[in-house]
Amino acid sequence: MRTVTATTGDTPAARIARLRTALTAALGSGDRKAAAALRSALAAIANAEAIDPATDGSQAVAPAAASVHFAGARAGLGATEVTRKQLTAADVTRIVRDEIAERRSAAAQYDRLGRSDQAERLRQEADVLTAVLGPVG
Repeated sequence: MRTVTATTGDTPAARIARLRTALTAALGSGDRKAAAALRSALAAIANAEAIDPATDGSQAVAPAAASVHFAGARAGLGATEVTRKQLTAADVTRIVRDEIAERRSAAAQYDRLGRSDQAERLRQEADVLTAVLGPVG
């Protein structure tokens, strides 16, 4: 797999784009371990961008009208759209670093249980994420 490193002044979008580019390369080369790690990291970032549904909804796009079919539902263009949280480059880095740390911790646990095959897989996934994230900070 090709290593893509971070540069000073990276934007969150650039870091996410590097992860997506690496995922595309991993899928193209058939590297299932790398693809799994990259998909997981991208999903963690997407989850962090999600708005908590328990919030007051102040970031929701104003609906056109109430629905006559369901109580409390809204109808109209954009009724279900909400603005995603804007993550900083530091947020994206922290999320990916957390993914790396989780894999390394789980690998250590698998080693203690005598499951070196699983431990090695997780270490390889952590190495993929480390290579894509590169030296940051």
